[in-house]
Amino acid sequence: MVRRPLIIDCDPGVDDAIALLLALASPEDFNLLGITTVAGNVPLNLTQYNARRITHLAQRLDIPVYAGCPRPVLRAPVTAEHVHGQTGLDGADLPQPTQPLQPHHAVAFLIDQCKAAQTPITLATLGPLTNLAVALIQAPEIVNTIDQVVTMGGALGRGNVTPNAEFNIYADPHAAQIVVEAGLKLTLIPLDVTHQVITTPERLAALENLGNSVGQAAAGLLRYYGQREGECYGLAGAPLHDPCVIAYLLQPDLFSGRPMHLAIETDSPLCLGRTVADPNGDKSANAMILETVNAPAFYQLLTERLGGLHRD
Repeated sequence: MVRRPLIIDCDPGVDDAIALLLALASPEDFNLLGITTVAGNVPLNLTQYNARRITHLAQRLDIPVYAGCPRPVLRAPVTAEHVHGQTGLDGADLPQPTQPLQPHHAVAFLIDQCKAAQTPITLATLGPLTNLAVALIQAPEIVNTIDQVVTMGGALGRGNVTPNAEFNIYADPHAAQIVVEAGLKLTLIPLDVTHQVITTPERLAALENLGNSVGQAAAGLLRYYGQREGECYGLAGAPLHDPCVIAYLLQPDLFSGRPMHLAIETDSPLCLGRTVADPNGDKSANAMILETVNAPAFYQLLTERLGGLHRD
C-alpha cells in the first residue's frame, strides 16, 4: 500500500493531541512529513511544545515539528484555555520532549514541501487556518501540489464559541476565507459531525485499559476536557473534533456528506466566522461538507490504533 504524504497543521489542544496520536499510530497509512503548529487553543509557544510532547509520548521522534504564525491574519488573538487548561494539555502527566523544535518557520516548511513534492500532499488542518493561508498568499502555485485539505472547522448549526461560529474558524476567519476561496480540494468536518463522536464513560474506560502510557494519557486528557464540554453541551463526555480529520483520511467510509458551496463570514460583528454552506444555491460547490459519522466504528478504530503504540 502506498503511504499518503501528509502534513498535520494543528494547535494542541486536547483533541489535537488525540488526532496526532491516531496519525502517529498509523505509519503504514501515512508518510507524515511533519507537524506544523499555529496559535489557537493556546499561544504558539505552547502549541509547538505540546506537539513535541505528543511525538515523545508516541515515541515518534522521527517526526519534525515546526512553529508557525503566532497570531491571526487580521483579528485580535483568541485562545481557549478555559476548555483545554492553561497548558493546553491539562489532565495528563506528559513527558518533557527531547526532540528540538525545527528552526524553520512552519509556513516556509509547507511551501518547500509542496514545491518539492513528487506526489501531491494531503494537509490535515486541526486549528485556525493561518499557516495555510499565509503559505497560499506567499506561494499560490502550491495549490497544484496539494492533493486535498481536510479541515475540522465550522458549524452548520450552532457554534461553540459564539452562537454562530466554531472556534477554529472564528479564531482566524480571514485565513479561512483565503483557504476556502483558493480553489483547493477541500473537505470540511463541522461541529455537526464531531458532536456525534462522544467519549462516553465506556469508551473512556476502553482507552484507559489499553495497557500503555498512550492510553493512560489519552484517557486523562479526555476526562479533564470532557468535564467542561459535557457540562456546556449536555453531552455524556468529550466530543472528539480533530481526530475526525485523521479518521476520515484513514476510513472515509465512516463518514457521509455532500458537495456544497462554502463561504466564510468576515464582515458581520454578530456572525464573524460563520460558515455558510449551501447545497442548493446558484453557486457551484467548492467543498465537501461532511454530515454524519459512524461513531462506534470511529472509536473502534481509535482504540485499536492507540493500543498498537508502544507497550510499557
